[in-house]
Amino acid sequence: MTAACLMNTYIPLPLSFVRGEGMQLWDETGRQYLDAVAGIAVTGVGHSHPWIVSAITEQAGLLLHTSNHYRIDWQQQLAGKLTRLSGLEQAFFNNSGAEANETALKLARLYGWAKGIERPLVVVMENAFHGRTLGTLSASDNGTVRLGYQAMTEAFVKVPFGDMDAIKQATQAHGERIVAVMLEPVQGEGGVSVPPAGYLKALRAHCSANAWLMMLDEIQTGIGRTGRWFAFQHEGIVPDVMTLAKALGNGIPIGACLASAEVARLFTPGSHGSTFGGNPLACRVACTVLDIVERQGLLNNAAAQGERLLTRLRDELAGHPDVVQIRGLGLMVGIELIRPIRDLCLAAARDHGVLINITRGQTIRLLPPLIIGEKDVERIVNAVVGVLGNRVT
Repeated sequence: MTAACLMNTYIPLPLSFVRGEGMQLWDETGRQYLDAVAGIAVTGVGHSHPWIVSAITEQAGLLLHTSNHYRIDWQQQLAGKLTRLSGLEQAFFNNSGAEANETALKLARLYGWAKGIERPLVVVMENAFHGRTLGTLSASDNGTVRLGYQAMTEAFVKVPFGDMDAIKQATQAHGERIVAVMLEPVQGEGGVSVPPAGYLKALRAHCSANAWLMMLDEIQTGIGRTGRWFAFQHEGIVPDVMTLAKALGNGIPIGACLASAEVARLFTPGSHGSTFGGNPLACRVACTVLDIVERQGLLNNAAAQGERLLTRLRDELAGHPDVVQIRGLGLMVGIELIRPIRDLCLAAARDHGVLINITRGQTIRLLPPLIIGEKDVERIVNAVVGVLGNRVT
C-alpha cells in the first residue's frame, strides 16, 4: 500500500495511530500521545468508549442499512433526543457537516421561494467555514479552500463576524431579498473567534424583526464542546435552523439539520433525501454519545476544564512575543500567533507527545475530548509552552 495511490488533498504528519483509549492514542511503535484535537472536535467522549464499542458491535450484528423507504426506529429516537435538548422540533439526518449545511441552505432557498423572492440572499460571515461542497464553499470565506472553484453562487452577502452594525447595513442595502443569516456561534476554522457577549441574542432579535431565518452551524461547537449542549444556549436563544455533525457520532459519520416545525414543513416527500443518512448504526451510536455526555456530566466538565485550560495558558504565555491573543469558550481554545511558525504540530507530537492543530495558518487550536482531566490540562499547557519556547514578560 502506498500514499501515491491517494489523491493529493492532505499533507499528513509522519504519524500513524493503531489504537486509542480515552484521551490517548498509540502509534505503531507503541508510543503514547495525548489527543488535544479529538479528530478535529469529533471524538468528544474519547477514543474507544466502552458504551460506543458495545453499541457498534451489537448493531453491526443486527442491522446496518435498510434505506429511508422504511421506518428507522433509532433515527426516530435520535430525533426525539435532539429536539428535546435543542428546543427545535424536527430533524433530518445525513452523513456529514457539509451535507447538513447544504440542507440548511436548501431550506433557506425554499423559504425565500415560498415568500415569492426570486433571488433570495443569505447573510454569511467573513472568515466562516461551512464545508467543501460548492454550495457550502460559497457560504465560506477562505481563499485557500476556494482556490480554483471561482464559479460560486452569488446568493450570499458577507459581513464581519460579531458586528451588528454590519448586519443592519446589509439589511438596508439588500432589503427584502435577505431571507436568512448563517453563522457559526464560534468560528472554529476561522481561528476560534468568539463574538462579543450579546451578539447572538441581538442577531436573534434582528432575524425575528425582519422575518429572516437564523441558521446556526454548530458542527464544531455542538454536543458539549463549549460547556453547553449547543453554543447558542449560552445566550438563552433558539435558532430557526441548526446543523450538527462531528461529535454527534464520535467518529461514525453522521450529520443532522434541525429546524422549527414552521421551517421544516418546507420540505415535502421527494424534495430532499440521503441514501445512507440516518442509518441504524449511525443513529444508535449518536444516541449513545448523547447518553454518555448526559450521564457522565461532561457538559460541566467541559466548562470547568475549558476555563482551567484557558486560564493556565494565559498565565503561562503572558507577555510571550509570539502570542497575539488567547481566546476560547469551553473546550474550544485558540492561541493566535504573530506569524506562522513551521512544524509546531510535529514538534508538539515529537517532543511532548501531545497532538495539537493549526488553523488559519497561525492559530493553535485546541479541541480536547470532553473527558479531559486536570492532569491532561497541565500536559497540554506544558506542550504548548514548550513548543513556543520561553515566555517573555
